[in-house]
Amino acid sequence: MKHIFVINPAAGSHNRQAELAGLCRQVAMGRDLEYEILVTERPGHGVELVRRACLQAGGAHLRLYAVGGDGTLNEIARGALGMWNVAIGHFPVGTGNDFIKTFGDRAPLFRKLGNLVEGEEIPVDFLEANCGGALNVLSVGVDARVAAGMRKYKRLPLMHGQWPYVLSTAENIIRGLGETYRVTLDGKKYDGSYSMIYVGNGRWYGGGFHPVPEADPSDGLVDVLLVRTVTRRLAARVIGAYKRGEYAQYPHLITHVQAKELTISREDKRPMHVNLDGEIALSDTVQARLRQDLKFIVPRQHREG
Repeated sequence: MKHIFVINPAAGSHNRQAELAGLCRQVAMGRDLEYEILVTERPGHGVELVRRACLQAGGAHLRLYAVGGDGTLNEIARGALGMWNVAIGHFPVGTGNDFIKTFGDRAPLFRKLGNLVEGEEIPVDFLEANCGGALNVLSVGVDARVAAGMRKYKRLPLMHGQWPYVLSTAENIIRGLGETYRVTLDGKKYDGSYSMIYVGNGRWYGGGFHPVPEADPSDGLVDVLLVRTVTRRLAARVIGAYKRGEYAQYPHLITHVQAKELTISREDKRPMHVNLDGEIALSDTVQARLRQDLKFIVPRQHREG
């Protein structure tokens, strides 16, 4: 079995490539593992590196570790999807690292690389979409628009800390809190005016949003929350409940549905910002289906040696 560490030097607040490569090398050599270290050079490069590694393995079992944030993990998952001889893991060095929070008390062990390389493999689901894919979350609406706007503001001089988020949020509140969407979940229509459409495989996203606390990334279903368009007066209260996973308190405003396939588009057919594990895509239609052929490495529960 070969262990491949895919390092994203752009993850986190500064470049730690040399430090992370040294740690990967130390852990692998200390356990006499066959290993390789790969480094991404641009967005999407992780997908290419993983697919090439899988094809070159000749059927040998591979363990691939995303050394980065949720975006890096997303790329590793997309590259490994459909490869029967592969398991993926996450050594979190990004800013959010939301998917591993699903594992609760076990989540801190992902930061112990020795525990991770000795971990067990479990099945997890993956949402394959026409505009990419998501291991953790796909969302459309205000939250995706805010995330897209933050990137715009971050490029401006002196835009640090919370300012990009604050300005993007203000801009999108002025723009309006809802759009009319055409939504189909497992063949059933849910057309309507929504502020947000959340499709969750994991339980956390956006650094602090916890919309469906009971979500299970290995149950063969995604949890969809359809958040109806609300007035600005109600927005803070409803979005707060949504953020805390208290959607059941607002059944007339937030609809919870579990599904395996979905289609989302705007009624006016204009392109939408789509959040895919923190990365933003632009698409006039989202068509997605759940895949159940991915293995995820969960760290061993003992003190790292």
